[in-house]
Amino acid sequence: MSSAVETVADLGAIEVLKSKFGDRIVTSRSVCHEFGSDESFHGHYPPDAVFAPHSTQEVAEIVKICARHKFPVIPYGTGTSLEGHICALYGGICLNMIEMNEVLRVNAEDLDVVVQPGVTRKQLNLHLKDNGLFFPIDPGADASLGGMTATRASGTNAVQYGTMRENVLSLTVVMADGKIIKTARRSRKSAAGYDLTHLIVGSEGTLGIITEITLRVYGIPEKISSAVVAFPDLGRAVDAVIMTIQLGIPIARIELLDDAMMEALNSYSQMNHPEEHTLFLEFHGTEDSVQEQVETVQVICEEHGGGHFNWTVHTEERNRLWQARHDAAYAAKSMRPNAQIWATDVCVPISRLAECITETKTDIVNSNLQAPIVGHVGDGNFHLVLLVDHTDPDEEARAQALHERMVMRALEMDGTCTGEHGIGYGKLDFLIAEHGEAVSVMRTIKKALDPDNILNPGKIVRV
Repeated sequence: MSSAVETVADLGAIEVLKSKFGDRIVTSRSVCHEFGSDESFHGHYPPDAVFAPHSTQEVAEIVKICARHKFPVIPYGTGTSLEGHICALYGGICLNMIEMNEVLRVNAEDLDVVVQPGVTRKQLNLHLKDNGLFFPIDPGADASLGGMTATRASGTNAVQYGTMRENVLSLTVVMADGKIIKTARRSRKSAAGYDLTHLIVGSEGTLGIITEITLRVYGIPEKISSAVVAFPDLGRAVDAVIMTIQLGIPIARIELLDDAMMEALNSYSQMNHPEEHTLFLEFHGTEDSVQEQVETVQVICEEHGGGHFNWTVHTEERNRLWQARHDAAYAAKSMRPNAQIWATDVCVPISRLAECITETKTDIVNSNLQAPIVGHVGDGNFHLVLLVDHTDPDEEARAQALHERMVMRALEMDGTCTGEHGIGYGKLDFLIAEHGEAVSVMRTIKKALDPDNILNPGKIVRV
């Protein structure tokens, strides 16, 4: 078997699948190897076969066969997840959703769209542009919308537009027995029955396979302005954010990059910002409202010690600024090319954010590790970009200890072990530490909807 973990897969399923779908069921070792890991440091576990379905009906047929043989099914988007979500821990078949990539319907008057799961966020926004619409959820990578829904992704725009949780209206889902369900209609609200849509959102492929998604979309703002401002003191930078949020200023993005990340970014992206704790900001609205927002936030930042407040409305300059933010992981990697990135995240109430980040930075120094920090500080979420040589047992142990202290600190502050990366198999134990007995309820739901544990087994809860 290809998996390093003991498998429960019935390989007879592959022959049945091949009799139905022929050469579209790919079992070559090289192809399966490509689908055995995401962008995380977690181990490589390739599936036994890969299949690219073209329709909901094909997904249902695949799942029915796999259900009869108790053969694992692992959905795959673009592979950009960060907690081992798509690793085939027990073998099985990878459903590569790349060919289900059509924008099926744009309902411009209702501000919603229906897409297949293989559509990426950039593809959708290119499609929507001529309608004067856009989809705001931006996790950085050009992730698939199916994967973003499955992991309850968010990103830099979440402070104004919310996460995938707030922007998914309805789903078409293939359940573990091959049954096809639609979780809701397109109406903006409903009190009809259990909220199955939001049960599936964030379930990481463990409760059903998403084959269609109905999403909220928004009008492209009349004016967009971006700004950058540096602070010598981390706590005062976060205090400026807290005041901005408390005053109800409708800011679209508030990102924090610490001094270490700014040093890396200047070098990698050839920028010349002060190498201090820095906020990246973006404002959406009318020309007058954006001007007012910028001026108000500039005053707030100056009152909290922020300097070098630079802002622009020019598209090229804005795109360069935010591309640099999205390149933060690569910039961090350039600090230590021989190390591997271990990206992790936590989220705390915003009032505890400065304390949590400051204590984590002290931990980084005491652990003798390199780990720049970036954060979606508008909602209390920050990321640690650990640079670790996993061939060095001592260094890996120090990184593991640092990571555990960061997560447990967040939980002690009434936060969460992950604001947006999800659980996968990398944070199973932290989920138990966070939710306690509630995990048994999650396990009961998993067993009820997937009694044979064929849907992405080994993720979120142990069964």
